[in-house]
Parts: sequence; C-alpha cells; structure tokens
Amino acid sequence: MEGYRRSSYGDGFADVYDEWYTGLDDVDAAVTVVAELAFRSAADGRSPRVLELGVGTGRLALPIAARGVAVAGVDTSEAMLDRLRARDLDGRVAVISGDMVDDQPDGPFDVVLVAYNTLFNLESAERQAACFRTAGPRLAPDGVLVIEAFVPEDPPREGSVVEVRSMTASEVVLSVSRHDPTRQRAEGHFVHLADGAPVRLRPWSIRYAAPTELDAMAAAAGLTLRDRWEGFHRQPFGADSPRHVSVYARSGADERCRAAATQRS
Repeated sequence: MEGYRRSSYGDGFADVYDEWYTGLDDVDAAVTVVAELAFRSAADGRSPRVLELGVGTGRLALPIAARGVAVAGVDTSEAMLDRLRARDLDGRVAVISGDMVDDQPDGPFDVVLVAYNTLFNLESAERQAACFRTAGPRLAPDGVLVIEAFVPEDPPREGSVVEVRSMTASEVVLSVSRHDPTRQRAEGHFVHLADGAPVRLRPWSIRYAAPTELDAMAAAAGLTLRDRWEGFHRQPFGADSPRHVSVYARSGADERCRAAATQRS
C-alpha cells in the first residue's frame, strides 16, 4: 500500500483499539498462560521477565505486569504507546519506542510474546524470519517465544472485498480490502463513518503465514516447537483450527529441563 509505514496501523487505530477489540479474546486466559510460562522459566528464584513485541496500548502487558512479572514492550506507534503510558501511571511496563525486530532490548527474557497476529504486521517473510532470529538469543535458557496468530484460509481470499464491520444508527464502519494469495498479502482500510464527524481511514497491511512456515522460520533460528494450542485455553490444535498459539523453545531446552528434574530427584 503506497504511503503505508510501520507505524501506520498503530497510529490509525490507537484511539479506538481498546473499544473495538475489547472481548476479542480471553485476556485473562492469555495473561495466565504467559505468566505461568514466565515463572516456570524463572524457577531458579530470579524475577520473571516478559518482552511483548507490538505492545500497543498494553492490553496484555499491563495485566501480565500485575501478576508480578517484569514486562517490557516495544511498539513503533507513539499513538499506541501514549495510550499505554496514560493507563500505566505506576510505570509497571518498560516502554521502548521502536521496531519489533531492530529495537528489541537486551535479555534474558523468560517469555517473548507476539500476540494477536502482530507477527503478520511485518511486511515480508524475511522480516518475519528476522524476528525469530532476533528474539531467540534474548530468551533465558528455559525461556519461550509465544506466537498467537490466525491460520490462513484454505483456499485463501483473492481480489477485492467490501464488507460491513459494524453499524449503528449514527455510525458505520466498512472494511475495504484486497488480497493477493500468491504473495500471502492482504491490505485495506476500515472506513469509519460517524454522524457529524470527518471520515476516518484506518489502514492495515499484513503478510500472513501458515503454522508450518512459522515452524521453519523458528527452526532456522535455533528454536523448536514445544506446544501448539488453538487458543490460550490450551484447546487441542487440529486441522480445522482457525487460530493457533505456538510456543517455541531454544533447541535443547527440553533436554535441559529433564536433566534438571533428574538432578532434583
């Protein structure tokens, strides 16, 4: 999309993100899983640390921090981060204004979290693979990279689509998008029409990937798939699952865990 920048999504959605995406998924379930993984990795007595890439308004980061976890969050959109800072008056989340690949802070982290399709905001397979390569070395020895994303449709959409996202007596939101399955790309706008207000265009652009492609990126970065669920309630993942939560560990982490358990016994 001509003129689209890495901050365009966040800048376009910051003022409505919390309203539009409240109830999108079970925040409590996501927070519980991430906190459990972090405390398990930090079982040696140190304080657990989580890094969220694409932290946005702190939808997950703030409740994770409330569980006693040190949380850092990276985002390219100052508009999103301003919302987070306004909610985080105690400064519980360490905020990094920057790119989720190039500006990751130093680890080690017990969990690196990339939630709700955020990985697909990276515009190419090369950039997505670079995210895996950059995150891997920042993991603690028993830390994990957690990716939450949708499973691409089969067959994928193709061409242009116009749909109604929502409609009330005073407001209409249209979804206008175009889809290129050969490039695994989709992009569009939410066209926000509210009575008495200027038209707002809220742009988005993604490069989607199947779980098997993500597994290959992880393997190339020295990470292996530890778990895959349909969601944060740990439902079994199957051929018809529309979403997945994939947990990747540094290669050899399972062997280290088993060796440590044997020593303790």
